[in-house]
Amino acid sequence: MSLLSQIFTWWNGQTIGTRLFTWARGQFVGEDEQGNRFYQTPDGKRRWVIYRGEAEASRISPDWHGWLHHTWDEPPNRRPLPHKRWEKPHRPNMTGTEEAYHPPGSLLRPRPVLPRDYEAWTPEG
Repeated sequence: MSLLSQIFTWWNGQTIGTRLFTWARGQFVGEDEQGNRFYQTPDGKRRWVIYRGEAEASRISPDWHGWLHHTWDEPPNRRPLPHKRWEKPHRPNMTGTEEAYHPPGSLLRPRPVLPRDYEAWTPEG
């Protein structure tokens, strides 16, 4: 990533300020299955994530989200949360992609190709 994009943007990874703060005060805690890296300050009061790729909050699993927001103290890589067998795996927000949900009747939902049940009339000329 170029230096200018780190100074002026936040959506393609960390900014230069976050990079410096992470270098000076950050303690690496763990990494999730998507490559996002999680840090905290030595006293544990501040926690943050460095996204791998686009900064999209829905890409963080509920386990890591709970740790980031101080719902539990131990990160999920040290003390995994129990999961029910009926729980589905985490998926990020699919809005705006090909996999987005479209309810029945939506204009964006693909329609099946139906057989033609009539033959259009054309005038003889």
